[in-house]
Amino acid sequence: MERKIRKAAVLGAGVMGAGIAAHLANVGIPSLLLDIVPKDPEQDRNLYAKRGRDGLLKQKPAPLYDNDNLALIEVGNLEDDLHRLAEVDWVIEVVVENLAVKQQVFEKVEKAVRPGTIISSNTSGMSITAMAEGRSEEFRKNFLGTHFFNPPRYMKLLEIIPGPDTDAELLAFMDDFVEKRLGKGVVYAKDTVNFIANRIGTYGLMVTVQEMIERGLGVDDVDALTGPVLGRPKSATFRTLDVVGLDTFVHVSNNVYNSVDDASEKEVFVIPDFMQKMVENGMLGAKTKAGFFKKVGKDILALDYNTLEYRPRQKLKSASLEAAKMQKTLKEKVRALVYGQDAAGEFIWSVLKRTLIYSASKVGEIADDIVNIDKAMKWGFNWQVGPFELWDMIGVAKSVVRMEAEGDTVPAFVKNLLASGKTSFYEEEIGNKSFYTLSGEFKGIEEKKENISLAALKEQGKLIKKNTGASLIDLGDGVAALEFHSLNMAIGQDIVQMMNYAAQEVSKNFRGLVIGNQAPNFCVGANLMMILMEAQDDNWEDLDLIVRQFQNATMALKYLDKPVVAAPFGLTLGGGAEVVFPADKVVGAAETYLGLVEVGVGLLPGGGGNKELLLRNIENIPAGGDLQAGVTRTFETIAMAKVGTSFRDAQKLGYLRRSDSMTVNQDFLLHDAKQAVLSMADNYVAPIQKKIKVVGETGFALLKFGALTLKESGYASDHDVKIAEKIASVITGGRVTAGTEVTEQYLLDLEREAFLSLCGEPLSQQRMQYMLTKGKPLRN
Repeated sequence: MERKIRKAAVLGAGVMGAGIAAHLANVGIPSLLLDIVPKDPEQDRNLYAKRGRDGLLKQKPAPLYDNDNLALIEVGNLEDDLHRLAEVDWVIEVVVENLAVKQQVFEKVEKAVRPGTIISSNTSGMSITAMAEGRSEEFRKNFLGTHFFNPPRYMKLLEIIPGPDTDAELLAFMDDFVEKRLGKGVVYAKDTVNFIANRIGTYGLMVTVQEMIERGLGVDDVDALTGPVLGRPKSATFRTLDVVGLDTFVHVSNNVYNSVDDASEKEVFVIPDFMQKMVENGMLGAKTKAGFFKKVGKDILALDYNTLEYRPRQKLKSASLEAAKMQKTLKEKVRALVYGQDAAGEFIWSVLKRTLIYSASKVGEIADDIVNIDKAMKWGFNWQVGPFELWDMIGVAKSVVRMEAEGDTVPAFVKNLLASGKTSFYEEEIGNKSFYTLSGEFKGIEEKKENISLAALKEQGKLIKKNTGASLIDLGDGVAALEFHSLNMAIGQDIVQMMNYAAQEVSKNFRGLVIGNQAPNFCVGANLMMILMEAQDDNWEDLDLIVRQFQNATMALKYLDKPVVAAPFGLTLGGGAEVVFPADKVVGAAETYLGLVEVGVGLLPGGGGNKELLLRNIENIPAGGDLQAGVTRTFETIAMAKVGTSFRDAQKLGYLRRSDSMTVNQDFLLHDAKQAVLSMADNYVAPIQKKIKVVGETGFALLKFGALTLKESGYASDHDVKIAEKIASVITGGRVTAGTEVTEQYLLDLEREAFLSLCGEPLSQQRMQYMLTKGKPLRN
């Protein structure tokens, strides 16, 4: 049967249920959000659903790409509106984690839905099979687990848990739909307690707590050791627990404790007394403003779990930790820490060995293979590498020798790998990766055609040219990709050189160009350190040349005789946005944070950003229309350093056009950008430069008055006003009369002159220095 999901229903309007409804709205799927009826007959019968929906506007980080999407969420209740489930194609249950309650809900749902309606549970670890007991064959065929991770907008993982009777065709449909429409990474979990990520993650957290207590470490010590140096998020262990909520963690841990029979496994999931007391005292984390850490004024205090009192945080002194931080790659960092000969190294070794052994013992029980386990931990807990990838990093053979010497029992799965003569769980050859299976063989990892890997292409000999900052890569089908790979993707002369080379090479030998990469962020802007050093050394001719070359490179891409598509994602700031603007089309990730933020470091955009944002804001104003309105909008956006908090928000701010396209699954971004190039290539006609009508001195006076008003109100400093006047002068065309037509190059020259003049301002240099040293803007 042909399946489509045009409308959904979410049953349960708590934080998770409302968040799922929000993400459905993000991708254009309307939903019914239903919850129970309040006990008080005087209250609105839809009170809880309304509270859940309206609360989305207050949450941080924002669950919605665009607050206007809230209109796609319709509220109701589980008594008056159950009949409306006949309107939907997918019902998602997100009610309380109580089996009896869920079974009662599904009994009612079965009577209300149309035949063929997809029904799923968002349970975090209860039995899918048990939930469907007593339901019809038709229900069971269309029933499965779809476990989102919180918050649904941002967390990539979605665990699909088939029931024994779930239709195989439905699983294939949901896999495709969840990846392409919702942008999630799918792993297949078996119907076991807590599925994959929560099973491994909770175990890892519990052994971390046990080892901490045994070794007398503090929660701040543990977080110093279990964060980025180990390939984990900055929130590490206990700050993560504060975000999750200790009560939630205790529930998940107890779920395992009550469900497993093995005594040694059961023992790991016993909640320590101090955690029980924390729950009793309401010390649950961020939601109660006190957990393992507590903010008092400007200070963040750490919990002493022996006394349940807070103390100042302490900096851990550890030779192995310092040695790990000195290493360049994650593999080197982890090995330095794991094999460190001090207390910190011993702690990490003990935590990791127990987690690795446990993960290996669960292959076949919670998932069919190590790939699903590794992906679950990367996507669900934001680990850089999964447990088996990490085991490869520290050396399987070396670590097993040590484990057995310490009396640990290594699972047969691992022993069989080593007995076969292999020493790693993964093997890679010319961009093709394979993994060790339960059957004792290596099996290739099948990537979807939409998942293009630049690293794999380079291994396959597709590199055209490379320098220290960027590469040009053959994507196939006559399309090239310009990849940035400098530190933080910051734009320097090496990247500008490759931009110019790309324009020439694509013009001669390719059908079009994609600008994109697969780093954590697209581009954080220009090389600020280089700009500050040149300015402090009074190298004005060199700095003028650098800015001019960047402007020329963006113009070369804008007027290239082949189509150019930019594929931004993550942080796309300052110069990064200026690289995006010249493209014929932008195919951007949903999670793109794009903006011109130069005023934060005392500057204005220097690579064409002022001019390009102005063009976007005035291009659709009809002849004789209010040109000043578009100019004012441009001024406010740049002067206030506004940043789009999503692709859709960047469109609302005018950085992106309505004709630009959003890709929800970032893994498919380069593929979608390549397809956009190919769709334009055959009939492509390069744009022609046109004159731009400016508002001149009259418009400048209006903008200057606005800036002075902000100063008088205490919202802007003298230096803020000076920067604002520079921006205003550029986008109004300088000292010309209103209605004058100027060239793009004229505006670029104004922009470059204003940029250089601000570089020479001592207060701007202070702002640049502060950003480089403190990582945040200075108001001076």
